[in-house]
Amino acid sequence: MTAMENGEYAIIIGAGMGGLAAAIRLAAQGFSVTVIDSAEHPGGKARALPSSAGPVDCGPTVLTLRHVFDDLFALAGQRLDDHVSLIPQAILARHWWQGSPTLDLFPQRDANIEAIRAFAGPREAAAFARFDARAQALYQAFDAPVMQAARPDLAAIARVSLRQPRLWPALLPGMTLQRLLRAHFRDPRLVQLFARYATYVGGRPAHAPGVLSLIWRAEGAGVWAVEGGMHSLAAALARLAESMGVRFRMATRARRILRQGGHVTGVEVEGATLPARICVFNGDPAALRLGLLGDAPVQAVPRRATEKRSLSAWVWAFAARAHGADLVHHNVFFSPDPEAEFGPIGRGQMPEKPTLYLCAEDRARATPPEALERFEIILNAPSGAPPFASEDARCRTRTFPPLKDFGLTFSPEPDPAALTTPTMLAQLFPGSQGAIYGRSPEGMMATFQRPGARTGLPGLYLAGGGAHPGPGVPMAALSGKHAAEAIRQDRISASRSAPTAMPGGISTGSATTGRARFR
Repeated sequence: MTAMENGEYAIIIGAGMGGLAAAIRLAAQGFSVTVIDSAEHPGGKARALPSSAGPVDCGPTVLTLRHVFDDLFALAGQRLDDHVSLIPQAILARHWWQGSPTLDLFPQRDANIEAIRAFAGPREAAAFARFDARAQALYQAFDAPVMQAARPDLAAIARVSLRQPRLWPALLPGMTLQRLLRAHFRDPRLVQLFARYATYVGGRPAHAPGVLSLIWRAEGAGVWAVEGGMHSLAAALARLAESMGVRFRMATRARRILRQGGHVTGVEVEGATLPARICVFNGDPAALRLGLLGDAPVQAVPRRATEKRSLSAWVWAFAARAHGADLVHHNVFFSPDPEAEFGPIGRGQMPEKPTLYLCAEDRARATPPEALERFEIILNAPSGAPPFASEDARCRTRTFPPLKDFGLTFSPEPDPAALTTPTMLAQLFPGSQGAIYGRSPEGMMATFQRPGARTGLPGLYLAGGGAHPGPGVPMAALSGKHAAEAIRQDRISASRSAPTAMPGGISTGSATTGRARFR
């Protein structure tokens, strides 16, 4: 008898990548699944804004590890390529510095060695080869016991590390990503380039652990663009889920997670109560601890699993004609001084000279359109800071005049409606304080403190970038896999034992946060 025939219902709060992946996997297990989200469209942070050239992404743009999504479609006997067009990128990214040649990086190791040789000389090319090999070894060592595991397996990591001494420098206490890179490269441009991977998971290079250098290998293995934008991938996953019987209730606010007898019993929404013994929460785990979903889950996640917060961002999303610079799909315009960016961010201030990431969404293919193109520009920002005075004007002066110094101009420049601020992100994703990566990755043990799929409330599970294995589109989807697998194991456990409550500080919601809209 299937779970559905047994009357087993699962409710997923949040239609982000983690929630969509969990919905698909639970439907494959036979659950009757309902996904609720306060937004009009699925995707969570993979959202879009309207523009005169069509919907433009204002969330994640980099897709790696496509096999994670191939696996999801295979669960339903489908092929990813039949539902969404993924375009492999011959150039991973183009990197820009003032007064310097640009540097392209590629999916091929030898091509990168030659590009760096031409850019910075033979010594730096050899340094890259050593760095790349170590990053690859770190990726292979951490994939099974960390990313693919429901919780990081410290014992397995220790065993792998003991067998591979070349990993030790990246694992030393106090070895930050920036420090590790300075031990490899003499050229500060290359240190700055590879240090930016800390920001992929919401950290500052001088504070994030050196093991995060493995993120380079995830990108170096290949980057795909999604035809139509990343939100199109979310829409395709939602259609797949619907074809498997999953019901969606969009524009629906989750008010409370209900508990009786120490177990989840349902979710209260506007005007109704949805009964379920399983609830997957695809939102920032801090929202549970803050009481934004009622009293029942307040103790489900410890404070150390959500604090401190990761970086936030200012995001421009607009349509325009670009003039002057030879853009590819992914472009990074580096600050002339990294300390001028991350120093102020660490103090909760707007940086004077930020690095600018620019996605030219319509340049995923060889020939860009002659008419208006869609662009997304992201600036790193502090989370939890109050709104900045004259935020739009200040952010504009830190974006478009510096790009003009690189030879890049836009016509027209975007209006204020094209800007998403950290304060707006905090409102869109309650409990986040604007942090777009959940818990900060800074600190040697940060990876092990991020919450796993199971919580201290039986029947409540976590998915999304705020849960293990962390932020990023494929990582969020993997979190949905971990949640579905935890639910499967708990169903068939002979003892039917519930997870024990985890220790940690508790904070109750204020009158303000208690009324926040929740996804």
